[in-house]
Amino acid sequence: MDIALFSPSSLFSEEDDVSSPGEEKEEKETQQGYVERKHEFPGMELIIQEFSFHQLNANLLWPGTFAFAKWLVEHKSWIEGRRCFELGSGTGALAIFLRKSFNLDITTSDYSDQEIEDNIAHNCRTNVITPVLPHIKHKWGDSFPIADPDWDLVIASDILLYVKQYPNLIKTLSFLLKSYKSKDDSLVPQTTKEQNGGACTALPRPAFLMSWRRRIGKEDESLFFSGCEDAGLDVKHIGSRVYCIKPRETTRNTTK
Repeated sequence: MDIALFSPSSLFSEEDDVSSPGEEKEEKETQQGYVERKHEFPGMELIIQEFSFHQLNANLLWPGTFAFAKWLVEHKSWIEGRRCFELGSGTGALAIFLRKSFNLDITTSDYSDQEIEDNIAHNCRTNVITPVLPHIKHKWGDSFPIADPDWDLVIASDILLYVKQYPNLIKTLSFLLKSYKSKDDSLVPQTTKEQNGGACTALPRPAFLMSWRRRIGKEDESLFFSGCEDAGLDVKHIGSRVYCIKPRETTRNTTK
């Protein structure tokens, strides 16, 4: 995986500040290599330990996390009752927020690194999530450690930084979506529907919801979406820079 030898904060414009409201006054160092901050999420405050620096770039909360959290609260009926898997969990803050807000069944994941897993567990305990959230260490593109995934919702925010990793990311995403098997199809509806301005919007099972608010070139960004299309995945922008990606429906040949 590409190594990020920089601080993520250097990549943001002033309007996309990495700080959450009140963060500067609440920051304190915990131990060498970590900083503890208080972050304001919709309806709650979380205490999150972040890496001062980590070569795999799982160090700071980025603006997309807070924007995505707000969007998910506004569309909570789309995610309630789902079995969720988060790609690129970083500190685990978004997953912790979703567990505390909706009691969401959610599994975190990130690069195969013990420090990242331990830090997510630490943040779970700090924010009174016990037992800690299940976690899977996985390098995008490698064989997935679970042969029959049954998560019906995959989520991620701001994970398109490493352009060279898009083929590997798409490979992992395709596996999670196309290999999905519900534990009990009779109890799980295939779509969650919500009235939106008189129109009925459906969130399929399975689906990948991604919030992307970073500043990269349009050509680089389009490589991911076109790669998804080439892999048999449909991409739809559903608002506020949130995208829904799902397996493409195949047309059955009914001609005899």
